[in-house]
Amino acid sequence: MPEPEDLERLAPPGLTGEFPPSSVVADRRALLESTELADDLTPAAGGEVTSSGGALRRILEVFVQNRLAVVGLVIIVVMVLFCTIGPFFYSTNQTNAELALSTPLNGPPNGSHLLGTDDKGFDILGRLMYGGQRSLVVGLAAALMATLFGVVYGAIAGFAGGPVDAFLMRIVDVLLSIPALFLLIVLAVIFHTSLPLLIIVIAFVSWLIPARLIRGETLTLRVREYVQAVRVMGGGGTRIVGRHIIPNTVGTIVVNATFQVADAILLLAALGYLGLGLPLPQTDWGSMLSNGVNYAFNGYWWEIYPAGVCIVLVVVAFNFVGDALRDSLEVRLQRR
Repeated sequence: MPEPEDLERLAPPGLTGEFPPSSVVADRRALLESTELADDLTPAAGGEVTSSGGALRRILEVFVQNRLAVVGLVIIVVMVLFCTIGPFFYSTNQTNAELALSTPLNGPPNGSHLLGTDDKGFDILGRLMYGGQRSLVVGLAAALMATLFGVVYGAIAGFAGGPVDAFLMRIVDVLLSIPALFLLIVLAVIFHTSLPLLIIVIAFVSWLIPARLIRGETLTLRVREYVQAVRVMGGGGTRIVGRHIIPNTVGTIVVNATFQVADAILLLAALGYLGLGLPLPQTDWGSMLSNGVNYAFNGYWWEIYPAGVCIVLVVVAFNFVGDALRDSLEVRLQRR
């Protein structure tokens, strides 16, 4: 596009006065500046993903606008601090069953035990912290394992296509046809229950959804121009998947990972409620809730509500954060 100085030489013969008019030049320069600014703010259409301070700022702005997401993030931070730092300020016995018998059983809340004691003499508030550590660890670890495996599995299936894709996805369909809770119960009964086993078992039934999501994203990304350009330049499948396809699905991965954490905590709570959770003296929120239900008709509310409230708050908080991240990482919303 010619500059204003070049336009002066293109003025019609015999035209007097300034050409082009100064107002036109000012409008053109303003348009160029706004166009350059828009180009700086527009995210890349594909290829290798690079970090951008402006993109991160837009994501944070959209995230903060969601009040429920901010509340959910605060709840998650408070729960993590409550379970990790709380035991240093409120020290209780949670591992020695014989020592716990010296305290009142099913005792109501009082000055010594702020939320009372359970049927074995363990302090409920300390039990919430102790069980919350296990619940959060299982939820985060199982979600991380399921997401990593599901992303790689789905990317390989979608990129390979053809018979390989059909075979890999039929495996996913077969596993999805089995109820997750039923499969969890079978695996928990067959193997000796422990913290690492619960993480592996929950991850085993949780990787199927991210695999299908990433496979669908890969089917659309593998025909993009930048992927075809890498092919022409001799790039191998590993480089294309690792450097171009998976990074461009990071929005889907992050959003799904937050939901995976909430689902893993719920699955652990379901196993604990069915009596297949962590063995004593270890515990989790689901096991505490299951134990408290046995005394529901005795009016021992302190053995039921605290664990149930913790489960609901954490699961809902992760879902709020996941919804906000989905909006924040949406390109259409980033440009609004």
